[in-house]
Amino acid sequence: MPNSPSDTSTGTSTSTDPRPEPYPEGDGPGGSGPEGLADLAVVGAGPAGLAATVAAARLGLRVVLIDAGDRPGGQYHRHPAPELGALRPGALHHGWREFARRTAALDGLVRSRRVTYRPRCHVWTVVPEGSVWRLHALVTGDDTAVTVRARAVLLATGAYERQLPFPGWTLPGVVAAGGAQAMLKGGLVLPGRRAVVAGSGPLLLAVAGSLAAAGARVPAVVEAGTYLGYAGFTPALLRNPAKLAEGAVHGGALLRHGVRLLTRHAVVEAHGGDRVEAVTVARLDADWRPVPGTGRRIPCDTVAVGHGLVPQLELATALGCATRTAADGTPALVLDTDQSTSVPGIWAAGETGGVGGARLAVLEGESAAESVARTLLGAHSPGLPARDSAARRRRDRLRGFAEAMGAVHRPGAGWTQWLREDTEICRCEEVPAARVTEAVDTLGARDARTVKLLTRAGMGWCQGRMCGSAVAALAGQHPCAGGEAAPPPDRRPLSCPVPLRHLAELPTDTPT
Repeated sequence: MPNSPSDTSTGTSTSTDPRPEPYPEGDGPGGSGPEGLADLAVVGAGPAGLAATVAAARLGLRVVLIDAGDRPGGQYHRHPAPELGALRPGALHHGWREFARRTAALDGLVRSRRVTYRPRCHVWTVVPEGSVWRLHALVTGDDTAVTVRARAVLLATGAYERQLPFPGWTLPGVVAAGGAQAMLKGGLVLPGRRAVVAGSGPLLLAVAGSLAAAGARVPAVVEAGTYLGYAGFTPALLRNPAKLAEGAVHGGALLRHGVRLLTRHAVVEAHGGDRVEAVTVARLDADWRPVPGTGRRIPCDTVAVGHGLVPQLELATALGCATRTAADGTPALVLDTDQSTSVPGIWAAGETGGVGGARLAVLEGESAAESVARTLLGAHSPGLPARDSAARRRRDRLRGFAEAMGAVHRPGAGWTQWLREDTEICRCEEVPAARVTEAVDTLGARDARTVKLLTRAGMGWCQGRMCGSAVAALAGQHPCAGGEAAPPPDRRPLSCPVPLRHLAELPTDTPT
């Protein structure tokens, strides 16, 4: 495992301190800097990474943008491949014009060689190399090794969906809510003709509206929480009127398409043979336990389900970046006002600091780029603009709303009551709920890692992204309230599967 420059719980330095020093004379951008050394490596080309790349390059930094996708935009701005011939690729997107302007700016910066763009590259580890960082990546498809060296790193790795299993969730036709939207945005196809959208969080409204607008019949949006919870966060709402307007737009779309909104309800079972044919929806109590006798059956051929997003932190936690528990119960990075992590030389923006949406991600990416430029070029370097206090206030207002949103839609501990003994918790390894509870009740497992060792839950291809939240809940690791201590995420030396030949080819001075 790579030696970490910091301790996860305290964020204090324990080995090397790769904090970037300001440029020595004659070695700044345009000078004779070390060959192959970038000023900033940005991991992720979603809203945060794209904004950070453009802003940093315009401030005079040499930037390498590395992304696993084949085009910029991330999961939020997933758009059809050119060969599909979409006449209006931005029709299903919010903020498309701004995104198009930013991608055009990226194209110009790439042509002028101020930015090196590496698509289809999955970064699997970041290691310190003296006063710089070395990033190792794989090219998607052929597993070619790519190495990038940079004086600073900005992690904009985004998030993935949180799934809470229920009986029948492995049937064909049961898809992630974000996955249904990705099929529509990226493939111009519907996941089904009659879709129930279920889970928790505002993403459900956007997914239901998109599916209905594209011609699907959406009989219901099944929200496990209640929007009345926002009444407890009135100040955050009033400081973000645009969010209220956005919610009104989504609500209006549901009304136009005749979509019923069921709050305090959940899909507790999916039915079908070769494909889902119907779901059972039940009312929940305040702790998300199904209320007996309230089940109703809704015919459908698709279930789009998701319970919010989980920040993708594998690279950050491997480096030792300190984490906190966000209001929605998920782990997030501890960041200062300049988007710096607890590890000197590592910045982060977007969902890595807590799920907050695309607009917040853009503001955080631009703030991080400015901070990196001030660190590398010197705070008083000519050409650096004054700090934009108005942008920071907008960022802080949106972050406050994100915390309120997370608290309102946070899963209750009682959701495990809708599981059956044979309900598969880990789809990759086919581990049922009974094996997980046996590991806890009989074999003494008290955390998700021990459950994994005893049952293989989380050892499959997705590495726990689908089952991690469920396993932790069954192991008794219920999310703590926002701000309280919580078990830190596992620190893994590799963020994705890597061929052994690439490990064998690593330089001998690579930390292990």
